[in-house]
Amino acid sequence: MNAKENICVNKTTSKKSFLQTNKHRSHVILPTRKSPRVAETSGSRLEFKATRALCYFHTCTRRQAPLGIMKIFSCYQVFRSIWLTRPPGRFFHKVHGLCAPLTLADFEAITLCEKPVPKKFNFAGDVLDQWSQKEKTGERPANPALWWVNGKGDEVKWSFGELGSLSRKAANVLTKSCGLERGDRVAVILPRVPEWWLVNVACMRTGLVFMPGTTLLTAKDILYRLQASKAKCVVASEEVIPAVESIVSECPHLKTKLQVSPRSRQGWLSLQELLQAASEEHSCVETTSQEPMAIYFTSGTTGSPKMALHSQSSLGIGYTISGRYWLDLKSSDIVWNLSDTGWIKAAIGSLFAPWLYGACIFVHEMAQFDADTFLDTLSTYPITTLCCAPTVYRMLVQKDLKRYKFKKLQHCTAGSEGLNPEVREKWKTQTGLELYEGYGQTESGIICANRRGQKIKPGSMGKRLPPHDVQIIDENGDTLPPGKEGEIAIRLTSPRPFYLFSKYEDNPEKTAATMRGNFYLTGDRGRMDSDGYFWFVGRADDVIITSGYRIGPFEVENALMEHPAVVETAVVSSPDPVRGEVVKAFVVLSASFKSSNPEKLIPELQAHVKESTAPYKYPRKVEFVEQLPKTVTGKIKRNVLRDREWGRI
Repeated sequence: MNAKENICVNKTTSKKSFLQTNKHRSHVILPTRKSPRVAETSGSRLEFKATRALCYFHTCTRRQAPLGIMKIFSCYQVFRSIWLTRPPGRFFHKVHGLCAPLTLADFEAITLCEKPVPKKFNFAGDVLDQWSQKEKTGERPANPALWWVNGKGDEVKWSFGELGSLSRKAANVLTKSCGLERGDRVAVILPRVPEWWLVNVACMRTGLVFMPGTTLLTAKDILYRLQASKAKCVVASEEVIPAVESIVSECPHLKTKLQVSPRSRQGWLSLQELLQAASEEHSCVETTSQEPMAIYFTSGTTGSPKMALHSQSSLGIGYTISGRYWLDLKSSDIVWNLSDTGWIKAAIGSLFAPWLYGACIFVHEMAQFDADTFLDTLSTYPITTLCCAPTVYRMLVQKDLKRYKFKKLQHCTAGSEGLNPEVREKWKTQTGLELYEGYGQTESGIICANRRGQKIKPGSMGKRLPPHDVQIIDENGDTLPPGKEGEIAIRLTSPRPFYLFSKYEDNPEKTAATMRGNFYLTGDRGRMDSDGYFWFVGRADDVIITSGYRIGPFEVENALMEHPAVVETAVVSSPDPVRGEVVKAFVVLSASFKSSNPEKLIPELQAHVKESTAPYKYPRKVEFVEQLPKTVTGKIKRNVLRDREWGRI
């Protein structure tokens, strides 16, 4: 499909029929149009022109007075204008005194600490635009960069060239139509729609800091995020807009609301309308490697979610190793990662790692997971690499998988929570494919994994991925011998490794708490065996990980405490055969509710939590108790409740 054809296909080819057919969709992707001037520009032609101008400039300056000072100035301006002209994107960096593009081999060497981190780096300019160039020269396979379907007949296929053209238009929308400036923060609350990728890449091109959020966020969640981050812009989909509208008056820093919706709304700008009018001409900003790129909100055991700040290099270069050692990627691969767009795993498996390797990202919009739809999709499309939470695999192995033929599927990975050995065995028995588990977190990315070609020990997270020096340490920061349980930590070098998050924004205390001596603490407990395999034990704090979602007990407890029936509550994880673990609430009832029918009160409390916070956080289990275990200072001992749930007492 060339750039003049529609990039959104729906069994029709005309722009008019496409817009008519998709008028009820929550988003509209427009056909692209190449700029002839951009298409004809090349580095070699610019270099030739610059050389001629430089020679002419030197000739002018060597002549005597008859030419005059104005002539010299004119020559200089010609030289300067041509020299500063660049092809779309930033491909060149100084390497050993020469101008050369950063290559995939460079990124791998940088991540392995074999080469220094470049002073300047921008993922859009240094990676995506370079793949666009390789498409033109035939150095990359004909696979699309992004392949999106929704199960209703709609399909989007973008090449890297089309992605570049559209993202430059989107960059102009953000900076010109929305009035945003470099460093401003943009909350991006979108489902799995093409605009999510478009807006994020546009933020990279303009130096804006994007902040992904799940569409399951409630108005209260969104209010906290907008206020804490001082976001200047929010990009929201149809299902999120009412929640944003209900709290927008309490967000003094917010100046622009950008909607991805076919309907017009007062006070909201339309992304698709602005894209139609936007220019494709945009120069990618020269961001430094340590300049902020994104903020991810990550839950803790106390207080509100923390803002984990990531740099251009931590995300844009740091995930090279995940792509090589865990996802085992190459440019001919088609990768389907099922993570929600609000989580860091979407950044790893649905953006940075695949595109670093020039692979195709496959997306099914699928608002809610359905095993039959999933399996039909996996059988229909030529997906080579699959990445899901263990919960998905637990659901899939309940099906008769031998009925399905996954003709192209070669590599399957699991992450976000622990993978049960029996699930791995059932998947392998029915599909003939191994499951490769990876372990990491929002702050660090993937640091341990089972790699292809490496022996797998069922129940283990695998070995450390280079360059991470992962160790098990005690409370004093000393490393523990094999077999001993302790905290999973990463030994740090000086300066701080670029692949880690920069800090918790506006929270120096929490940032400092991640350090113990020269180790970064993951917050998890585990052990390492004599062969270097790591085994997960549990959270060092009380964060609950269920179906790939991180849930802080404090958020759920606060929601429960709003209900008049609740005097006191403690929330912990509880084992579940499908989800691995779920949220369980121990509740002390007020006197007036002690005689209530539990079969009626429990659903009422669950519904209350769903309304008060994101629905996925609600307690699937509720137990009424007379009192909660506490320390002598009155603090609730969640660890006692958790151990009781998991049979450790």
